[in-house]
This record gives sequence, structure tokens and C-alpha cells, in this order.
Amino acid sequence: MAPIDSDDNTTAGAGEELSTRRRKAARYVVPVAVMGVAAATIGLVPALAYSGDPDLPKVTAEELVQKIAESDVQQLSGTVRISTDLGLPDLGGLESSLMSEMSGGPGGDGKDGGSSADPSAKLTQLVSGSHTLRVAADGPDRQKVSLLEDAAEYSLIHDGKDVWGYDSKSNEVYHSTASDGGERPEKDVPATPKDFADQALKAIDDTTSVKVGGTAQVAGRDAYRLVVEPKQKGSTVGAITVAVDAETGTPLKFTLTPASGGAAVVDAGFTKVSFAKPDASTFDFTPPKGAKVTEADEQAKAPEHGRGAEGDLAKELDGLKVIGEGWNSVAAFDTGGQGLPTGSAGGGDLGDLGGFLGSLGDQVKGDFGSGTVFKTRLVNALITEDGKVYAGAVTKDALVKAADAAK
Repeated sequence: MAPIDSDDNTTAGAGEELSTRRRKAARYVVPVAVMGVAAATIGLVPALAYSGDPDLPKVTAEELVQKIAESDVQQLSGTVRISTDLGLPDLGGLESSLMSEMSGGPGGDGKDGGSSADPSAKLTQLVSGSHTLRVAADGPDRQKVSLLEDAAEYSLIHDGKDVWGYDSKSNEVYHSTASDGGERPEKDVPATPKDFADQALKAIDDTTSVKVGGTAQVAGRDAYRLVVEPKQKGSTVGAITVAVDAETGTPLKFTLTPASGGAAVVDAGFTKVSFAKPDASTFDFTPPKGAKVTEADEQAKAPEHGRGAEGDLAKELDGLKVIGEGWNSVAAFDTGGQGLPTGSAGGGDLGDLGGFLGSLGDQVKGDFGSGTVFKTRLVNALITEDGKVYAGAVTKDALVKAADAAK
């Protein structure tokens, strides 16, 4: 572990030992980790729309990171606004069909053993567009996230051992049971600034610059701005900025801007927040009369639901390897010789999607052979003709270099 750059950009000499305090703090700050093709969910960010510059006591980057690490907020409620712009092309609805195949569901319509209230499919909406969430938490046993939609609402409620998903539009309910101990149920995508910060701020090495970038007001609260930037060339990440509540150390806003400049990729931040204990009734849930209730274990057993594509992907990711380090890390795995899907392989929407994808990527060659690079404003992926996949928050050239190194 290398030392954290302070807010005046000073750097400790080579070989200097980190103190216990700095070791603990360092675990919470790191470049965006590449977790296979799911890395796209991490790349959410636009420029922070802060208001005001409160006069706060000066802190170093180390002290601010430590403040985040020691934050122990158990109770809060508020409204979160998330806007995401990865610069993905318009696939004319084909992306919905692909997501349906990957999740084992029928496009979220609740047929064939699936449920429109299943959080594994519903919350994936957060990876694109703009969304408003209401969030609440009361310790490790009670949390609630509500996705507000036009004339509808989707809620994910964790109350003790029960986890409920409710889609008011379809009047469908999804129910599962949390593990003993009432641990917070896993979400497929982050939903609060802290969720984003936890994924991006975990460790630090000498590929990272960390500094305090002044102060701001977020959701009416005074905050410090922690700025994390890559020192390496080849990353598509420009900077990560986390607004840290000056009193509690809670991340209030998360921003990740691309190295290419322009509009930010995502903006995730509180517009309203309170650290008072939410009313107990916030977490009460009883399936409405007439609602279709799907039990998690029943859905998993449904032969129609299958989850074949998801199971295949899980097997592929079991063999995932990471090439490189720091901000230039690239996730690599082998699909078993399967390159891009074609019209003759799979047919229907997936076949159409496979043919369409070929026209969207850049053809590349190297020591590895040949393949196609698909680019967003943050996460890029190289799919070789023999079915190997390389993905990361890195440039096209960096992907080709990683593929050559893996040969």
C-alpha cells in the first residue's frame, strides 16, 4: 500500500511504512474495480451540483478517508437522485430482450415463472437514465428503497428476515427470506451515494492520487469533497468525487467523471436527507389484496424460469482473471469459444442483437488475433473471435495490450 496523497499533493518517500491508522483508512479508497461485464454498474457519474462553500476546519485526505471508515450511521431517510449517461447506443429495445435472457425472466412481465417485482431485474433500471429514489434505514435489520416511476412505484423492503419486492404497476409481490442474523440483502446495483462509495473506495496504492477538493453543501448539509484520481495513463476514469458529510462522515454524493471530458457519466446524490430514526411503520409491508405473490424458492424451481443464461455466465465468471493493476486493471474470462452471437445462433431478438452489435464495435487486431471492441464513455470491452472477453475502465489500446499479454 502506498501512502495517500494529502490535500497539498505531498507524497511520502519510497519505503515509508504506513501507520496503523493509515492502513485502516487506505482500505476505503481505490480505483474503480472491474468486476467482469458488471463493471458498467460502477461507472455512474456527472458533475456534482453543489451549492455554497461552507467554512469548515481543514482536514487532510487521510483524515477524511478515516472519517468515512469510522462513520457508523445506522438510521437515515431521504431522497436520492441518480442520473446515468454511459453513452450507450440506442438498441431499439433489443437490450431489454438481452437483459431478460440474462436474468432468466420474460422482460419483466411476470410470465413463465418470473416476477416483475423481482429486485434482480427491477433495480437494473438504475444503470441508465435518471431516477428518483426514496431510501430509509434503521440498523442492519430494516432498510427500504423505493424507485419512483410515472404513476407507479417499486419498493424493496427488508424487515428482519423478510425481504419484499412490490411493483405497484403490475400489483406483483416478490418475497424471499434473508439469512439468519438479518443481514442487509444484496442489491444488483448501488442505490445510494454510500453504495457507490463502498464500491469505489476500498483500498489505495501508488497508482492513485487522493486529495481534499474543498467544501460544499449537499442536501442542506455541510460537506467536504474527497477527490480520487488515477495517476496511470490508459484509464477512462477522469476523477471520482465523494461529498462527505462533515458531521457524520456519511457519503452524501458520488461523482465519477470520464477522462474524455464533457458531461459526467453519473450523478448520485441526496437531495434531502435526515439522520433521525425513521418511523417503524416505514418498513411494514403486507401484500395488497389481489396481488400476485411469488416466493423466491418457487421461482427458482420453476422450469420455465430456468436461468440458463445466468447460470452459464456464472460459470464463465468463475474463471475470471484480472490483468494489470490499479486503474488499468482488466477483467478477462473465456466464454468457451463462443464469440458474438449471430443470426443463426439463437435466432429471434438475440440473433438480431448479435448481428447489430457487430456494426457498433471497432475491429482490432494484435498478437491475440482479432476481435471487436465495444465502447462506452467509461467501460470498454474486447470480445475476440475465439470467445475471450476483456473488460475494464480502460482505453481500446489498453484492452488490446491486455489481450496480447494474456496470450
